Amino acid sequence: MRAETSRRVRVGEEILVVLSLSLLESAAFALISLLEAPVDRGVVVATFPSFDLARQVVSIGFGLAPVWLVLYLVRRPGEGGLTSIGIDGRRPGPDLVWGVALAAAIGAAGLGVYVAAVNLGMNRLVVPVPPLGHWWTFPILVLGSAQNALLEEVVVVGYLVTRLERMRVAPWGAVVASSVLRGAYHLYQGWGGFAGNLAMGLVLAAFFLRTRRTWPLVVAHFLLDVGAGALYVAACPGLDPFC
Repeated sequence: MRAETSRRVRVGEEILVVLSLSLLESAAFALISLLEAPVDRGVVVATFPSFDLARQVVSIGFGLAPVWLVLYLVRRPGEGGLTSIGIDGRRPGPDLVWGVALAAAIGAAGLGVYVAAVNLGMNRLVVPVPPLGHWWTFPILVLGSAQNALLEEVVVVGYLVTRLERMRVAPWGAVVASSVLRGAYHLYQGWGGFAGNLAMGLVLAAFFLRTRRTWPLVVAHFLLDVGAGALYVAACPGLDPFC
């Protein structure tokens, strides 16, 4: 009976993961759209001033669906569980300390690379914050930073590196592949964003290769994103027309 219950729970979780990665997000945004401007006898009437916060929260929530998929996959029988990608809760203290240390080291170097790249015309000016001027700007910055940190570090490092190793790709080959991917999806920032994130990826993936821990990478990424947002807001008056 317990085995049957466990099987049903796994199948239910699988269904939710697949729907979260496909059509459930569209359904959630459709509901928000309906509530934002309900239809009354065929006439659309705007009865709520703004659903910006709801859209931000829903987007962040569904942005974590790929992370959920990875956690589901590694918890299957024979996969090694959360420990296999270093996302378990066995070492919260050391994970936090290493995460802060990584953030401090990468943040100092990354800021210099970014400023130099912008001044050299190799990078676009990046706006690392949600819409300003709302009470929820900073809460959404924190939530969005957590989502980005979990998505990138769990999928691009913890999952991808271990899966490539299982395909008998050399460990450092897996590190390079992970880092190139990280740089590639930051190309919208410019060549400076590519180079900076490639270097960051090499450091974080190499750290994972040595420690087999993903949580320090998540902590470091989270602190970097929150710090970048806070610096932008502090400097915002001089960044017209973005403010």
